[in-house]
Amino acid sequence: MKFTERLLEKTLPIWRQNHSHPFVQEIGNGTLDEEKFRFYMVQDYLYLIDYAKVFAVGTMKATDVEMMGKFAALLNGTLNTEMDLHRKYAARFGITEEELENAKPSPIVLAYTHYMLHVSQNGSLAEVVAALLPCAWSYWEIGKELSELPGALDHPLYGDWIRMYSSEDFGELATWCLDLMDETAKGKPESELAKLEEIFLNTTRYEYMFWDMAYTRQMWPGVKEEQTIKI
Repeated sequence: MKFTERLLEKTLPIWRQNHSHPFVQEIGNGTLDEEKFRFYMVQDYLYLIDYAKVFAVGTMKATDVEMMGKFAALLNGTLNTEMDLHRKYAARFGITEEELENAKPSPIVLAYTHYMLHVSQNGSLAEVVAALLPCAWSYWEIGKELSELPGALDHPLYGDWIRMYSSEDFGELATWCLDLMDETAKGKPESELAKLEEIFLNTTRYEYMFWDMAYTRQMWPGVKEEQTIKI
């Protein structure tokens, strides 16, 4: 059994909860409230900034030049392609670049990204991959699942999002991360594999909390959403 198969087997209940979350399902059937998606776009933009930093740590901890180049390409793609598309897509929802750049993270985004960066900076290459893998892998699977729903790809608001994450290009990113997880886990003692499982489980849980945060537009207690923009 591949280590990624073991990871999925161990985390399957929460993994499927991510896929069946109302936010995800309502993207697929086109009924998601636009304000919820707008909130998600702002918070996801902030998330991507720190997600790119995890790729930077991966570049530093890579074991050969080829791997360094791949991590560097993922960093560049996140910063200069995915985030640029994010800005253009956000504009369709009335989100300005100024709003994106000045927004403050929700407590869930702050906790999630700080956890990934803590693990990545203090752990092994395998731990870096375990931390970043749930996002890439689950988004690809969710994109593919939603793309099979009748009319989902043609939805005027959410069709582009589904096409992005079900695309061949995004699939190549997810597949590379999966293969790297299996490669870096080879030969490790059970104690280290268990630690990798725990990291993967935690970031998978954070993925669920991210969907839930977006669905409820959750910010800090006592702080209104409109007060989260820096003045």
